[in-house]
Amino acid sequence: MKTSINKKTSRAFSRGVLNHVYQRTVNGFLIFYCISDYLVYFTTLCVTARNYHVRLLMVSLMPDHIHLSVIAHNAKELSGFMRDLSKNFAYRHNITCHHKGSLFERPFGSAPKYGDKAVRTNLIYVGNNGPERHLAKKAENYRWSFLSYAENSYPFSEKLVLSKATKKMRRAIDEVKATFKRGAPMNYVQMKRLSADLNKKEKEQLCDYIINIYNTIDYQEAARYFDGYKNMLTAMHSSTGSEYDINEVFIGKSDEYYAKMASVCIKELKLGDIHDVLALDLDSKMEVFKMLLSKTGAPSRQIESFLRVSLKKK
Repeated sequence: MKTSINKKTSRAFSRGVLNHVYQRTVNGFLIFYCISDYLVYFTTLCVTARNYHVRLLMVSLMPDHIHLSVIAHNAKELSGFMRDLSKNFAYRHNITCHHKGSLFERPFGSAPKYGDKAVRTNLIYVGNNGPERHLAKKAENYRWSFLSYAENSYPFSEKLVLSKATKKMRRAIDEVKATFKRGAPMNYVQMKRLSADLNKKEKEQLCDYIINIYNTIDYQEAARYFDGYKNMLTAMHSSTGSEYDINEVFIGKSDEYYAKMASVCIKELKLGDIHDVLALDLDSKMEVFKMLLSKTGAPSRQIESFLRVSLKKK
């Protein structure tokens, strides 16, 4: 069943039908620069989904946009869920990233998927965003698709054994537990403080722990459309899926450049926090632009997205 969407006037919706939700930032600027960005967004997403009784079947957080496969009871519930998710994340994010004004484009894009075949195609499409943008070889290898957490609590780190953990690690875990029990997402101040004295291994364990305790993705329901989780991954490996109802905008051919740019900025500018690059004035950003163009070979438009500035001549 084909559904047309007029984003300016109304939103196509059917009760209990999976919706593909797509959201970009204003001007296509980067959203996620480092792990703290992803974790603050993901925990906000999961808390908001619980509050609105929205079911998440597939999630893909890309550096400059977001894909969600969700089931809501009605259009008002879906809109309220996205409104609060966007508002609450933007509030925290804008302070840390020295940003003013709206962060996300409005309204968000969404399209209902009627029938099992359409749902499968969408789940494959959303799950494969990481490999399609050259961020991982397989869908489950991209951390921010959260697919590996369906069967493994620590897919990207060594399993955490609290009885053998350091005192600072146990304190960090206790604070995460307390924040989760309050029904609150993690915030940037917490993330910076909790990870400050942890070593690399502990930081990865803490990341996996936070994802696990907050995670509300319904893997079982998603896998049901493929007769099992393994079959779902096999389908993703053999097909990219497709999306005809939402006009997705891509910047460049690969998102690998964003991590390269962050690494270069931290090293060359001696930044303690990658977000500090966003506080630079326009002249300084122009100098950083030239440096990134020279040292990474990234397309100009992706450097603009990274620096959150438009350098087009008017």
